[in-house]
Amino acid sequence: MKNQINKAVLKHAEGVQELAKTNILVYMNHPVGIGEHSDVVEAIQLELDKMAAAQDRIDMMKLVMSES
Repeated sequence: MKNQINKAVLKHAEGVQELAKTNILVYMNHPVGIGEHSDVVEAIQLELDKMAAAQDRIDMMKLVMSES
């Protein structure tokens, strides 16, 4: 069960990163198509923050797993 929980936490964080990356690519390649985001740079920064938080979770989870 422990391994399954670890796997789920890592996969979720990886999914968050992929989603944010996809949003960034959309903002960069089609900024006029994003009506609710008049500040594309700010929208990209928010997505980068999501990616960084997810990476922190991945890093911490790997640290915890290596210590157990």
